[in-house]
Amino acid sequence: MLEKVDLDRKLSKEEFKSLWPPLREKLGEAQRMTKELGIPVMIVFEGWDGAGKGTLMNELIQALDPRGFEVHNVKPDQERLWPPMRRFFQTTPPRGKIGIYNRSWYRRILDGEESDRVFDEITSFERQLAQDGYCIIKLFLHISKKEQRKRLKALEENHATSWRVTQEDWENHRRYDEIAQRVERMIHRTDKGHAPWTLVESHQREYATIKIAQTVLEGLERAVKEAQGRAQSPRVVSSGLGVERALKTSIFKSLDMDQSLSEETYKKELKECQRCLRDVQYSLYKVRRPLVIVFEGMDAAGKGGCIKRLTQNLDPRGYQVVPTSAPNDWERAHHYLWRFWESFPKGGHVGIYDRSWYGRVLVERIEGFCSEDEWRRAFGEINEMERQWADFGAIIVKFWLHVTPDEQLKRFKERQEDPLKRWKITDEDWRNREKWGLYEEAAEEMFMRTSTPEAPWVLVEGNCKRFARVKVLKEVLKRAETLLNI
Repeated sequence: MLEKVDLDRKLSKEEFKSLWPPLREKLGEAQRMTKELGIPVMIVFEGWDGAGKGTLMNELIQALDPRGFEVHNVKPDQERLWPPMRRFFQTTPPRGKIGIYNRSWYRRILDGEESDRVFDEITSFERQLAQDGYCIIKLFLHISKKEQRKRLKALEENHATSWRVTQEDWENHRRYDEIAQRVERMIHRTDKGHAPWTLVESHQREYATIKIAQTVLEGLERAVKEAQGRAQSPRVVSSGLGVERALKTSIFKSLDMDQSLSEETYKKELKECQRCLRDVQYSLYKVRRPLVIVFEGMDAAGKGGCIKRLTQNLDPRGYQVVPTSAPNDWERAHHYLWRFWESFPKGGHVGIYDRSWYGRVLVERIEGFCSEDEWRRAFGEINEMERQWADFGAIIVKFWLHVTPDEQLKRFKERQEDPLKRWKITDEDWRNREKWGLYEEAAEEMFMRTSTPEAPWVLVEGNCKRFARVKVLKEVLKRAETLLNI
């Protein structure tokens, strides 16, 4: 494919001067429209060493309001303590802003990492963002091997730019044909309707500048048109909980909610589990594997008490408890999974989530805070995220703490009567009791769709707090020790 591209395409100076001013004006107007409609935009510049990415990127941004974009220079991955896609999720622009990438998540492929897993992670990343309303424009700046050699020599011979040419650049030049095949495979496997590639013939700066500007303008105008169409269409908000409970299989009915532990047994087993957890924490740090522990469950089911016992004997420098509440304005300006990629623990550390990304398919679903399409899509998106974490080496265990309605009512009343615990009970907690059946149905579908071998759900019978706390610790130990082979 690449060898068939006509790299001699040019524009005369007169043609460039007639095309560029109106293009700049239209780009500025399109940027203002994306801001007004809250469309996040990602523009990727990939290409050969010496293809002029910096120069052509600068030409483009001259047409844009500098307050509305941010340029990200992607260097070789130095964040080996996190999953590879984390740093790119971190840099996704908020709604109404533009992120411009000088190199990108495609470096892994161009550097030779061409496994199916890498392609899957990249296509998943782009698809999730596109489905959330992101406009993704990908440019590959193409020059011939002969032209690349000419440009590298010119840079090297100039005292002011010689530092830009490295031994790696010359090595890549020698491997031009090999890398060209890699580029073709990359484009073939990742050229999608929601994130298309545009090949830019970059021998002449004027021609490349106009083609890039036109490509970006078309992408922005298309995104504006789609956003306007969505704004005119009625938003479907449905919990999808219309089937009679009598027709559903109830996972919760299989739980023995009468299980309990005596005070003496509880103290003994708790102490032993906490001692072993400290050893597991050191083992995690030694091999630099993260541990992710998720707590979901009914209000007053005992999540806080379990977390307190879980962390009681851990080294505080090696864990973080992440309480998850309703997203703030900045978090809502990003993809809903953005804040969880942001808080993911680095290798060797423990991340404990007091509620989590599962809010999308629980409270947001039931309360209508997201559309039916969004929460249905979330099952697959969450599985993909957790699979990437597991592939990186993360140990994941997810707990649902369950109590009966009677036990919850008893705990609510105790909280109301205790001045030190009254802050824990809110009007929202009482309202949620009225939707008990809806939450159970949503949770059961969540278990069925998101309990995977790499990230299983564990249901915890929580009527007895002592039993629940020990079960949580034992399950964490069992999964960590199995995966760490200790």
